[in-house]
Amino acid sequence: MKKKAKKTNILVLLWGVVCLSFSLRGQVGVLETYVQEGISNSLALKQENLEIEKAIEGINQARALFYPRVQFAPTYSLAAGGRRLQFPVGDLLNPVYSTLNQITQTGKFPQIRNVDEQLAPNNFHDTKFSVQLSVYNPELKYNYLIQKQLVSVQEAKKKVLENEIRHNIEAAYYQYLQTTEALKVYENARKTLNELLRLNQKLVNNQVATKEVVAAAEYEISKLNQQVAVMNKNRNVAKSYLNYLINGTVAPNSQTLTSTPLEVDFTKGELKNSLDRAILYQQISATDGAPNEAVGAVVLQLDRAIEVSKSAVLLQEKAAKLPSVFVGGSAGFQGFGYTFSNQAYAVAQFGLSWDLFKGYERKSKIRQAKIQTEILQTKKSEVERQLDLQATQAFLELEATRENLSLTADAQTKAEAYFKVIDSKYKNGNLLFIEWLKAQNEVTAAQLQRPLAQFDVLIKKSFLDKVLAQ
Repeated sequence: MKKKAKKTNILVLLWGVVCLSFSLRGQVGVLETYVQEGISNSLALKQENLEIEKAIEGINQARALFYPRVQFAPTYSLAAGGRRLQFPVGDLLNPVYSTLNQITQTGKFPQIRNVDEQLAPNNFHDTKFSVQLSVYNPELKYNYLIQKQLVSVQEAKKKVLENEIRHNIEAAYYQYLQTTEALKVYENARKTLNELLRLNQKLVNNQVATKEVVAAAEYEISKLNQQVAVMNKNRNVAKSYLNYLINGTVAPNSQTLTSTPLEVDFTKGELKNSLDRAILYQQISATDGAPNEAVGAVVLQLDRAIEVSKSAVLLQEKAAKLPSVFVGGSAGFQGFGYTFSNQAYAVAQFGLSWDLFKGYERKSKIRQAKIQTEILQTKKSEVERQLDLQATQAFLELEATRENLSLTADAQTKAEAYFKVIDSKYKNGNLLFIEWLKAQNEVTAAQLQRPLAQFDVLIKKSFLDKVLAQ
């Protein structure tokens, strides 16, 4: 009963994830727009689409083998030299014919020439229409089935690539937002330091403090400017990489992300909805410890490949046991010279082809196909284990990043409250500059950790989506 209830809870939570996924897809946001644009512009996906089209043409070719084959095949032969058929029929019969003519006093028995004919036909034509239809051929049937299954393999492979592209775009997008939020924190810190510099200058002018506090404030501003420069570089790199994933180019003069502002909508609910999904994932993990199965597009691709391999086994087995039967015929004209007079002919055919012994070739092919099936099944088991491990690690990392997010939020609140007190004391002349500087660095670090942790949760969730092929 407990086990049944446990499975019910998991199904309920999974249903919640699915419903939330559909609700999010209904709200097509900026990120989803970028993902769809990246998928439509991906050259790798275009190659996969061409592979699918190629596989579909393989189905059409396999289907064509079931139809009758009608062929118009005229031939005309000119020959000179070569082997000849020589038979001295004249030398043998002419003396006899002469004697018979003398006896009968008639000329009924003419003289004939010896046979001396060229074996290669000269001035000979064979103009015909041929029809052939396969009545039964197991190889055609299973070849058609294999071609259909190969399309499924390519479609599953395309799905794997789409999941990878989606994850890469989402991760790059969140990394870009991390740098954007970090720059906002640095900008706030710069304003605070500039205010401090003006305050220190006033204190020095009023001879309340010595000049080193001004120099120290200017030094802190210069350090901050260096950090801002590095973060700007990181932001541009992230932006260029995201632009490459979406548009397939990083040309600065094109109307792409490198030359136009990148839209951000996580403040409109995207972050909250994504974190809600992360909570649901964590609840599923807490209910069952870790995912028992991670059936995704990769496993589906292997399943389709196994079906192809099994069909190849059946093809070889049926071809080894059963004959191929066909009917056909030819009709046309045949003879010396293109006269078509008294040259018409027609031939009907019924054929059967049955390999009774072929040096154990069929037996070897059957065994080879079975080995390939075993290889794919073994690979599938290995991939499923790897996906289970990846999914477990993704759940644990997602849980850890969510806990870290809660800790960073609490740390930021406390650091800001602490700095507020320190800043008030310093402005009232009740605190040393070095203590104010330490508190300011700590609050800046805490403010930096918050957006980093937020988007780290989303990056981990995106990776989990990829592993589970959501």
